[in-house]
Amino acid sequence: MSMIDTVRADMMTAMKEKNKFKKEALSALLSALKAKAIDAGDRGSLPDDVAFAVVAKEIKALKETAETAPAGYEEVVKECKEKIEILSAYMPKQMSEDEIKDTVKGVLSRLGIDSPSAKQKGVIMKNLMPLVKGKADGKLVNEILASFFVD
Repeated sequence: MSMIDTVRADMMTAMKEKNKFKKEALSALLSALKAKAIDAGDRGSLPDDVAFAVVAKEIKALKETAETAPAGYEEVVKECKEKIEILSAYMPKQMSEDEIKDTVKGVLSRLGIDSPSAKQKGVIMKNLMPLVKGKADGKLVNEILASFFVD
């Protein structure tokens, strides 16, 4: 079952349960997934990695909205956090910092790099990102990789 079908089924369940908030959150996600599928030229489904990227983008937008909400808008922040919780169920398990560090070490050893420098970052990231894409926040991966540099 594709991500689009799963979200659609969960949205129908939310409608039957009269859970308007969850239905609206899933409806927005479904719209984003369908738009991406249309952009990709396939109206029926998306590869998992693309679908996960769409979900991650939606979560990131909600986080930014919550972080930039002015004082006195606690209700908006609360709604964003609840929507993030709903959408997070559609993401694969996220890697821990230790798992990311182990992956970075594995990539460095495979590339034969003992003392990585900032000049080698492009080559390292090119090999690292396919291993962590959708499973870890890119910003966190970048920070962890930077901690390995000896410059």
